[in-house]
Amino acid sequence: MFDLTGKKALVTGATGGIGGSVAKALAAAGAQLAISGSRQEKLEALNAEAFSGKAIPLACDLSKLDSVDELVKQAEEKLGGLDILICNAGVTKDNLAMRMKDDEWQQVIDINLTASFRMTRACLKGMMKRRYGRIIYVTSVVGWSGNPGQVNYCASKAGLTGMCKSFAQEIASRGITVNCIAPGFIATSMTDVLTDDQKARINQNIPLARMGTGEEIAAGALFLASQESGYMTGQTLHINGGMLMV
Repeated sequence: MFDLTGKKALVTGATGGIGGSVAKALAAAGAQLAISGSRQEKLEALNAEAFSGKAIPLACDLSKLDSVDELVKQAEEKLGGLDILICNAGVTKDNLAMRMKDDEWQQVIDINLTASFRMTRACLKGMMKRRYGRIIYVTSVVGWSGNPGQVNYCASKAGLTGMCKSFAQEIASRGITVNCIAPGFIATSMTDVLTDDQKARINQNIPLARMGTGEEIAAGALFLASQESGYMTGQTLHINGGMLMV
């Protein structure tokens, strides 16, 4: 079950906690990987440590949208095609809405939403020709619930959900599925900076009373990337410990 042998995958944001866990899960299932992030040296280190140098590291600044199309092209050339696209990379530029600068809004929309659109569009020709593909967007619980101080981030993540549904309807007949994963609070280097009191207050709002792990998000991604998920498209898999039940 969940055998990805021979499948070729591109994972963005691979040097982050969730992205790294997803990439490792796909590789363990047999996928050939291209891993992307903003810094080549971090990708090289991850490749050596986690993938024995077998992954293809491709640095890309997703805020430079012309580079996004080139990223997909490079992944396809290096791997010999692309079967799985995981759009995981994202940024935050938090501020109250009335104080939010235009560039704080635009940077988050460009990287979190527009880059995912560009990558999806770029990979469709090859997937449609092969009549197979798995496209997965990593969104967020706050794309459904909202969150004060994150109007840009919440809008970008909610936008991914709507975009997912539209893409799913357009390309389902070609054997390509498009789905989302919406994580809740996940224990990563970003949450490690929180104090014990802050973590305790967060956990009080989670029925399972703990943060999730990158491996738990990766398990969901592995399912959505597999052939076993072939009858699931346009959906969001919520992995949040019960924090938001939809």
